[in-house]
Amino acid sequence: MAGRLQLEWDLRDNGWAVCRIAEGTTNATFYVSYCTDGLADLLSGVGGLYGASQMERFFFDSEPTEVRWVLRRKGANVAIAIYKFPDVGISPDLPDSDGRLAWTATKPLSELAHVVLATAQQVLKEHGEDGYMAKWIRYPYPVAALQDLRRLHLHHDQCELPHDMTLPLA
Repeated sequence: MAGRLQLEWDLRDNGWAVCRIAEGTTNATFYVSYCTDGLADLLSGVGGLYGASQMERFFFDSEPTEVRWVLRRKGANVAIAIYKFPDVGISPDLPDSDGRLAWTATKPLSELAHVVLATAQQVLKEHGEDGYMAKWIRYPYPVAALQDLRRLHLHHDQCELPHDMTLPLA
């Protein structure tokens, strides 16, 4: 049974985050290292689906594993597939089919964008830009990616859900 998409980004100390994604009774948890700019990649990947791109791919380094997201736009919907690979040192050159499918769902792009925005906004509200940098260490909070996705979502989608516009504003 399909349910509402849920996403959490729990920023930990020393360049680690826990990403949880769920829909209905299906869920997955991924550990994300600061070796990749995970939150920025997530925001930018979803934002890329508003243009001509029918597919966006990005990955999180989980030291030593790779968590690869493949987003395929099909009309107003997005097929989300998340694969795990055992060795990020070699997996970026491997096809998706070589990974283990860890989570999948199809959701409206408007819902995916809204959930990703709300999650990123919550991280910013909880930690602020300085607190984010102190915990994530290698990359600053992705303000530009958040603003870009927010602009695209509000312009293209007829989203009637509330939006937190308090931080940061363009």
